[in-house]
Amino acid sequence: MNKRLAGIAFWVLALSAAAVSWHAQGSAPVRVPQTDPRAAPIKQHLERIKLPPGFKVSLYALVPSARHLAVGPHGKVIFAGTKDTKVYAVTVDAASGAAKDVFEFAASIEMKLPNGVCFAEDGTLYVAENNRVLAFPRAEAEYQNPSITAKAIVAQDKLIPVEDEGQSHNLRVCRVGPDDKFYIALGQPYNVPPKTKMDEFDKWGIGGIIRMNRDGTGREVFARGIRNSVGMDFNPNDGTLWFTDNQVDMMGDDIPPGELNRAPKAGLDFGFPWYGGGHTRTNEYKDETPPENLVFPEIEMAAHAADLGMIFYTGTQFPAKYRGGIFSAQHGSWNRTVPVGARIMFTSLKPDGTADKTEVFAEGWLNSKGTYDGRPVDVEQLPDGSLLVSDDYAGALYKITYEGAMPPK
Repeated sequence: MNKRLAGIAFWVLALSAAAVSWHAQGSAPVRVPQTDPRAAPIKQHLERIKLPPGFKVSLYALVPSARHLAVGPHGKVIFAGTKDTKVYAVTVDAASGAAKDVFEFAASIEMKLPNGVCFAEDGTLYVAENNRVLAFPRAEAEYQNPSITAKAIVAQDKLIPVEDEGQSHNLRVCRVGPDDKFYIALGQPYNVPPKTKMDEFDKWGIGGIIRMNRDGTGREVFARGIRNSVGMDFNPNDGTLWFTDNQVDMMGDDIPPGELNRAPKAGLDFGFPWYGGGHTRTNEYKDETPPENLVFPEIEMAAHAADLGMIFYTGTQFPAKYRGGIFSAQHGSWNRTVPVGARIMFTSLKPDGTADKTEVFAEGWLNSKGTYDGRPVDVEQLPDGSLLVSDDYAGALYKITYEGAMPPK
């Protein structure tokens, strides 16, 4: 088979698998089919999801490998990052709020692990890759343009040293803060880093959260002592940064706990690698004296549940109990003897802005056989106050709505 025929065959196979592949610069964007046969079993799985009374979950869109989400400032387009090479754009029907089409975004730009997506108030979309950050000033207006251009506010291989990219903890998340600065979390490339790497990591902010001006200048380390944060958001009431953190593996099923943390100011240290999660010391650093004034988590989550994306709920569709609180996604454990996670958590806050308590909000993606029907990654709020959940295992977005108190059975 010659190269031209082989290319045609590849394209046909890709479309039949409902996958979006590279297309020539300047061509029309390729849609992700929404009539895929995978939709039926996903809808069946959603019937088993347990929610508080009055809430309903439904399939919103099929989006391959969907991970972190960013809703456009005008609510017209939702962007989904992935751990592959693509970012997807989901268009929203203005009248109904339903998903219309799903396109590959910026197909002419080669990306590597474009997991993190976030918006600035002026409509600039940032895409945080493994080792680069791109800015798209008009993403919501030009989402269908496969030749859309971007500015690299952090050039390729300048986010971290190439030799420290690693195979683990290389998916970034980002936010634009109330100070109009760009924040990005840099996970540790180790389960527990060797002592020989500590000075270098501290300099770059690896195992921390860094911030910079939105043009990439003025980079500084905002927070340290973080193993692998894959979810963060700012409390709109007081401007404080909160973030999830995934803790050390191979210490047993029940330790160390996952974390939900609060950073009210710059310069705080959250304890890793001296602590592997919560107050649990790591074996590698148990004989070392930890720094003073470490900050421990606001909430200790279930060990190895893999706490990822989070958002403060600012809508009014949900009951008052949920307004101003935190929704967060647990991706689910990967090596725990008895799996845990694959659910959405809700954390309420006290009047002083600190955490109150956390509870399960939605669960059932981990089935009775102990296997996954889905694995939630991120949560985002839609303009109508409903909640959007991404699932990279099922390749889908779900919409959670509140329809009032359910009648007694």
